[in-house]
Amino acid sequence: MDDGEQGVWRLPTPIEEIRDERLGGVRLFVKRDDLLHPELPGNKWRKLKYNLAEAARQEKRTLLTFGGAYSNHIRATAAAGRRFGFATVGVIRGEEHLPLNPTLARAAAWGMRLTYLDRTAYRAKHTPAVISRLRDEWGDVYLLPEGGSNALAVKGCAELSAEIDAQLAADVVCCACGTGGTLAGIASGLLRGRRAIGFPVLKGGEYLAGEVERLQREAFGAPSSNWSLECGFHFGGYAKSTAELEAFVEDFAARHGLLLDRVYIAKMMYGVFELAGRGAFEAGTRVVAVVTGGPEPAAPPVRFESIDKV
Repeated sequence: MDDGEQGVWRLPTPIEEIRDERLGGVRLFVKRDDLLHPELPGNKWRKLKYNLAEAARQEKRTLLTFGGAYSNHIRATAAAGRRFGFATVGVIRGEEHLPLNPTLARAAAWGMRLTYLDRTAYRAKHTPAVISRLRDEWGDVYLLPEGGSNALAVKGCAELSAEIDAQLAADVVCCACGTGGTLAGIASGLLRGRRAIGFPVLKGGEYLAGEVERLQREAFGAPSSNWSLECGFHFGGYAKSTAELEAFVEDFAARHGLLLDRVYIAKMMYGVFELAGRGAFEAGTRVVAVVTGGPEPAAPPVRFESIDKV
């Protein structure tokens, strides 16, 4: 894949400093990975990059993946399929609801075929019986896991750390966590003496420690010890919010001109401010918060200027 492609791609993505008296002596920077591409932002592209190349190497022309009805990964996989010439299948958790919500409508508009599994079957989505049934229905597909997190995805996310290092000597890099793949990659790519913090956005996110270790082992042979999880900022669970979080989002937008995605980024950012207020970072610490994506765009899908081959 040509990383030097011109047009709507933006690599490296910019880093901006956030100046806010509530941070005390901590210097906070945001890595605007949400600006990488309008429909393949941040960690979505970084996770897909090497998987698309592997699918092409295996001569698989259909990508099949899993997600909820509002999954950014589902939408990004559909966008990548459209752009790079793959057919796509989205296996959606739960029952079909019409009309389609904006996320699934976009995916369908880009040619993704949608199929549904009830919640019991969905929990068994990676078992041989379910996979065999899906292959019988959809053919010789290239399987992408829910959220896109696998060893190849981790290698893609590890490149984010090198990109940050070329822009700024960061001490700590923070990211939101859904499946653990982005944190696994960032931590693996950090230089010695630097550390990563992951903020799980789902309740009970402690289990992600095992997932991060597994993904690092599969990608690089061994887990690293330079990361930690802050599990107290889920605000009730995945895609849930509170009045306190809503007020933080509105205030942050008013102060800094950046509207934070409520599902992932707002929870991480709230956590960073809370840790800074507690004195968890020494004065002068340079913290980079990775903005992996933005709020659901209201505009119609962008029109891809061409289909590029992987």
